[in-house]
Amino acid sequence: MTEAPPHFRVAVIGSGFAGIGMAVRLKQAGLEDFVILERADEVGGTWRDNSYPGAACDVPSHLYSFSFAPNPDWSRSFSPQPEIFDYMKRVAGEHGIRRHVRYGHEVLSAHWEPEHNRWRIETGRGPLTAQFLVSGAGPLADPAFPDIKGLDTFEGKLFHSATWDHGHDLTGRRVAVIGTGASAIQFVPQIQPKVARLTLFQRTAPWVMFRHDRDITKAERWLYRNLPFTQQIARKSIYWGRESYVLGFAKNPRLLGVVEAMGRANIHRSIKDPELRAKVTPSFRAGCKRILMSNDYYPALARPNVDVVTEGIAEIRPNAVVTRDASGRETEHEVDTVILGTGFHVTEPPIAKRIFGGEGGSLADHWGSDAQAFRGTTVAGFPNLFVLAGPNTGLGHTSQLFMLEAQIRYTMEALKYLCRGGYDRLDVRPQAQRAYKEMVDRSMRGTVWVTGGCDSWYLNEEGRNTTLWPTFTWSYALRTRWFDPRNYDLRVDAGARTRTRARAGV
Repeated sequence: MTEAPPHFRVAVIGSGFAGIGMAVRLKQAGLEDFVILERADEVGGTWRDNSYPGAACDVPSHLYSFSFAPNPDWSRSFSPQPEIFDYMKRVAGEHGIRRHVRYGHEVLSAHWEPEHNRWRIETGRGPLTAQFLVSGAGPLADPAFPDIKGLDTFEGKLFHSATWDHGHDLTGRRVAVIGTGASAIQFVPQIQPKVARLTLFQRTAPWVMFRHDRDITKAERWLYRNLPFTQQIARKSIYWGRESYVLGFAKNPRLLGVVEAMGRANIHRSIKDPELRAKVTPSFRAGCKRILMSNDYYPALARPNVDVVTEGIAEIRPNAVVTRDASGRETEHEVDTVILGTGFHVTEPPIAKRIFGGEGGSLADHWGSDAQAFRGTTVAGFPNLFVLAGPNTGLGHTSQLFMLEAQIRYTMEALKYLCRGGYDRLDVRPQAQRAYKEMVDRSMRGTVWVTGGCDSWYLNEEGRNTTLWPTFTWSYALRTRWFDPRNYDLRVDAGARTRTRARAGV
């Protein structure tokens, strides 16, 4: 007789900020019957994996941390990756999370079994089952590799910024960097002084603002440690300052002209060559793509050993990157190292291909190119599933942790409601999910993300923004403050009939 796999009340995928935050709240509610499935050998998620030179957060430290776990010892106003990683490990340790983590347990598939009213999860180290499944596999979990002819034929060293090869010495190398996103603008200035030649292949010039980063003084840290309310004041002031950005992004994009003037001033301050200035000046409205922050990116591009190439890449050969201009003329750029700064699978997360609903189809198939979820968290046809950092919960102006905590609170309210009412299954009603999507789309109209004149990864093939929350984050927090059972079908057990609820509302 085959031994039954271990069963848990809740299974959480991933131990990044989403997974750790979910686990802490489960424990605080007295629910100890949960497991965290982590594919690596340590907690930390994105901040464990992305250890490239210069990696840091572009949201101020006091806001980029859990509300329930303030850190008075940040060394800088914008935290470097090692400090954020250490912070996450400390929170996991102090809250007793590690004993719930199963390391090396990559989730290969998760199937909803309606006959047993549970999720059956296959991992790299065997199966298990759970009544509820929480996906904390964030949008920056899996690096994206570009579809470039000959990429696999390159004979030098090639790696993605998210899997940085620290054993590869870049001193004296001829390095190609493909991509000019948030990671590239951080590591390019760090490697530029070491390499013999750096060729940056830019498809689209980003808006890059001056970052007002500084050391946090010992006196400030003493205050935060001994008078915690002072750090709360700092956190709240940063939060409301960041919320004001929404006035330009979502309410009146013409206000972003001030931001663009600041961006151009940043270029002119650092770059004197008119041709290079023209190359790095964006041609779209600020905010249409993610606004980046750096004090040393433009100065690095102006150095004599750096070339910025804007022609499209035609192919990669064993020892070169080949570009082709508008007339069809090809240029071969000889390099011995290629670093991909090409981002992540944000709009098509690989975990969605591994989660299968009651009718057998995957979450990825269910979404197609138009991902949607009620409150960004629950998906019709996928009972007892909660998706953290789900569709339309991303941000372009402030800390993603604010949204994660709101989602975690909503998930906890749902679990508490089910427990109090004796329910063991919930499934969001399709009409509720549809009404919520329509509300998000209405709010998205007129925002810079759909009118800014750029082709961004925020948008799907039909031009719909499936990624970002379209307005103030406090409004999302209000919508997720309480669980709303009238938008769900609830069941007592697998054999019980669906309890009729009031018509769905948003």
